[in-house]
Amino acid sequence: MSYERVRKADPAVADALVAERERQNDTLAMIASENHVSEAVLQAQRSELTNKYAEGYPGARYYGGCEHADTVEQLAIDRARELWGADHVNVQPHSGTQANMAVYLSMLDPGDRILSLELEDGGHLSHGHPANFTGQTYTVEQYQVDPETGYIDYEGLRERAEAFDPDIVVSGYSAYPREVEWERIQAAADAADAYHLADIAHITGLVAAGVHSSPVGVADFVTGSTHKTIRAGRGGIIMCEESYADDIDSAVFPGAQGGPLMHNIAGKAVGFAEALEPSFETYAEQVTTNAQVLAERLQDHGFSLVSGGTDNHLVLVDLRESHPDTTGKDVETALEDVGIVLNANTVPGETRSAFNPSGIRIGTPALTTRGFDETAIREVTDLIARVVDSPEDNETTQSVGARVDELTDAFPLYT
Repeated sequence: MSYERVRKADPAVADALVAERERQNDTLAMIASENHVSEAVLQAQRSELTNKYAEGYPGARYYGGCEHADTVEQLAIDRARELWGADHVNVQPHSGTQANMAVYLSMLDPGDRILSLELEDGGHLSHGHPANFTGQTYTVEQYQVDPETGYIDYEGLRERAEAFDPDIVVSGYSAYPREVEWERIQAAADAADAYHLADIAHITGLVAAGVHSSPVGVADFVTGSTHKTIRAGRGGIIMCEESYADDIDSAVFPGAQGGPLMHNIAGKAVGFAEALEPSFETYAEQVTTNAQVLAERLQDHGFSLVSGGTDNHLVLVDLRESHPDTTGKDVETALEDVGIVLNANTVPGETRSAFNPSGIRIGTPALTTRGFDETAIREVTDLIARVVDSPEDNETTQSVGARVDELTDAFPLYT
């Protein structure tokens, strides 16, 4: 795409868009929360629906002229219900965080209690961090992973729930490499007479494909992002039982946001249709296989992994044992210089700042979308290890950078 019309109107923005397209084509995206959508999803998201206000819901809008918006949103809802087996689906949240906000608004009063996972152990800002609206509006306590195993401490979670008496227990995580035992968290919520919100932002696609267990039908509310492992239009989603439908819908609109981003909902609808194809299950299985190969190869190179491996799409590397003088930010910067993009991340028992932590988070969804298989993932892992071991060696970085260029050419993204 040349962005010719944009260039005529705004050359500076056109230059940035072209440069971003080239950056994505010419680098290896290994940020676990990122993916590459199809050209069909891209086209839907830049459709004329960006011009349409459609406040309300299909068949009950506040403005006229919404018949085609209704069609698109209902398709997204119906396809989501088929993908995840949910009774009720709201596809209007602008993001996963706003999906969480709507659940809190619908079920909690200011000052009510949230029990969620510690951020440095793999939780998320919208689960109660003091810098987020949740931590400023509600009373929050947190549970942890077992420091020895890196797995969720389910017994500790239940004990904390019984002592804290939360109004809602939050599960689902942004940097947790293991499969979540939803039923055990539901049992802890039941023991405290609390709601259970399962945030599957990272694993929406893995759950849809059946390669990760589903909290739908277990938790009271399931939220997620629609642009990560599910590869649909950017935004959020809420799933719940029909008995909660009116409360959730009212919390989304008018409670938390105004008119829906209909062009993004079009992207969601197209992405969900793609995820209903048999090839998507093959993709999701390859994502987890690639992550397991990545984990094994990293361990071969002497890296320490939180929990010792992965069940999903990401690995979390704790650098303190193998590279005690190297921070996650050091690694992030060095790898970006050679065209491998991942992110620094806190690890359980973090001893450094969250802005310069001791770990790195590495994901496989985007590379799998490009067609990387086990052999290619092993090679990328070898390249990562070379740079982490010798970040200041020019011969090493030049060699790795050249090989990254060859790999991006061999696995083109948008041709």
